Amino acid sequence: MDLPVLFIVVDDLNCRVGCYGDSLVRTPHIDRLAQRGVLFERAYAQYPVCNPSRCSFLSGRRPESIDILDNREGIRTKWPDIVTLPQCFRNAGWFTAGIAKVFHVDQWDPPRPEDRPGSWRRDDPLAWDVRLNTKPTETGKQGDRMELAGKSFPRDTLNYRLMADGFDDDQEDGQTVLEVIQLLRQKREKPFFIGVGLRRPHAAWIAPRKYFDLYPLGRLSLPDPGSREQVPSVAFTNREPNYGVPDEMLHFLQGYLATVTFVDAQVGRLLGELDRLQLTDDTIVVLFGDHGFHLGEHGLWHKHTLFEESCRTPLIIAAPGMAVDKRCRRTVELLDLFPTLADLCAIQPPTELEGASLRPLLADPHADWDRPACTVRRTNWNGQSVIGRSIRNERWRYTEWDGGREGRELYDHAKDPLE
Repeated sequence: MDLPVLFIVVDDLNCRVGCYGDSLVRTPHIDRLAQRGVLFERAYAQYPVCNPSRCSFLSGRRPESIDILDNREGIRTKWPDIVTLPQCFRNAGWFTAGIAKVFHVDQWDPPRPEDRPGSWRRDDPLAWDVRLNTKPTETGKQGDRMELAGKSFPRDTLNYRLMADGFDDDQEDGQTVLEVIQLLRQKREKPFFIGVGLRRPHAAWIAPRKYFDLYPLGRLSLPDPGSREQVPSVAFTNREPNYGVPDEMLHFLQGYLATVTFVDAQVGRLLGELDRLQLTDDTIVVLFGDHGFHLGEHGLWHKHTLFEESCRTPLIIAAPGMAVDKRCRRTVELLDLFPTLADLCAIQPPTELEGASLRPLLADPHADWDRPACTVRRTNWNGQSVIGRSIRNERWRYTEWDGGREGRELYDHAKDPLE
């Protein structure tokens, strides 16, 4: 089936989303998308950091299988001839385009020589080149500026929030959406695979002021960090350069939630354009985060850990002929996206994929499913490189560090959902 695909990956998006049960966060457009398809309640990234996670779901291989466990090397650098998810569609005749951050290190996945094409027929750095003309509030000194393209930040940390004057289209993600809308209008008659990378709610948390106004500090609270007793100390090693716990977490929580709602508005613009072009009924729409994000749980901030909040991510798939307005409680992996989309579009995928097609669950969200989800991370512990591996099914999470030599964790989510 020559179905078009709109593939939306949101940077650092956790499950603080309305349709996932959060009564505070305003995400009406993502909620509407969930009503059009299947919401996966237990979807997990294979690595809780951007590049390894993206290399995994875009190649259909586990991070350890492709030996990418940090943000330094892209999939093309390490595996120049690997067939990626968009490349599989390109080889099958789809028009493929990547706008903004879909890949991470090899962000534009540049084409190889003509006999070995890359993933995209079009990649556009426009959204990365936008300069923000912003006026900081009390959270920043007057005169501070941020130049996103050059990654030049006014402070020594990415934990930075900014209530920007101006409009959505003055922001990086607003520019991305304009580019995608243009492509949708140009390619509406052809099967397409358009990858959309939305940068927020990744730090720094920048959005127009109106989104911050939705979350006054007096309405916000931080979770109980719980006890660290009996938990291996290595499990808490998420403090890396620029990713420490900030001093004023309520302010950063406000910034995170504001940028989630800002991103939701951009998703709404994309869904509205599909409606306007009468593409909604015939287009597969996938929306998910590349991994989760801590907002104070266990006293932690950001990602990097093997706890639930860092590994779990929203995943919504709306596909023609599949179930609508359903919730699936089976345990699935982002690794499953590659075989799922190939299956839905009747494309032959590479034989080495390590995930499984979710088509049975899209047809019947209550169907039998016996695959657990696995997440891995590498950390520096006592001067040594240590691997942590975590496995999750519908009830349990088991994690071990350095093969168990540095500790083990077992959580019963029926009794202890906060681990």
